[in-house]
Amino acid sequence: MSEPLFHLTRGDSRLVISVPHAGTYMPDDIARILTPIGRSVVDTDWHVDRLAEFAPALGATLLVATHSRTVVDLNRAPGGGLLYPGKIETSLCPVETFAGAPLYEGAPPTAQDIVTRTMRYWQPYHDALQAELARVKTRHGCAHLLDLHSIASRVPRLFEGRLPDLNIGTNDGASADPALVARIVAAAQASAPLTMVLNGRFKGGAITRGYGNPAGDVHAIQIETAQAAYMDEENTQIYDDVLAAPVRGFLRLCVEVLV
Repeated sequence: MSEPLFHLTRGDSRLVISVPHAGTYMPDDIARILTPIGRSVVDTDWHVDRLAEFAPALGATLLVATHSRTVVDLNRAPGGGLLYPGKIETSLCPVETFAGAPLYEGAPPTAQDIVTRTMRYWQPYHDALQAELARVKTRHGCAHLLDLHSIASRVPRLFEGRLPDLNIGTNDGASADPALVARIVAAAQASAPLTMVLNGRFKGGAITRGYGNPAGDVHAIQIETAQAAYMDEENTQIYDDVLAAPVRGFLRLCVEVLV
């Protein structure tokens, strides 16, 4: 039996939470052509699904992808285009790690491979996300989308120094109502000792930018958390409830605002 593409838990509030990069499953046909580091799914958003597992009890809808971002990146647009011109960034079907190591033993995915993966893995997740946003908007008159991510706190190839703990992105204010964003920023500022920035290095990927439409009553916010704020970055398989408590507390404040 094959792995489902995502797990969906429906809530009755206006909030939909997307977790597109916490998956680690790798189909056999792709795994066999990867390098060892590619098969290690090194750039996973480790344990973000666990950070958010409380949210359905508060009424949020939770959509969690199961497959690795190495298969296809659910936070990139099939049509291409840069999120951060002038910066290094990975593609729809990544060919290297954040550190620049190759993911494939031989040739990278062909154009046809990318089309196939888009239809097989990318499209169903986005169909589900669109359906849930439409469902909650029909019920409540608006929809709130929280797109949750994490990344190693230091990735010299992508950014200088250490990333702030909480990186809130709204596509420079275009994806969500400013008053709503201000409440999320206030929650971050109240979550000391966690540090935060709004629209810094990470302003929101294709999900935030593609679905956020304040004029249409859909408000999307991305939160990229530095992994050092909630886990031991040297032991990525281990989840530490004690270390993660401040980040979970912040996310609970966000959910309480957005539901």
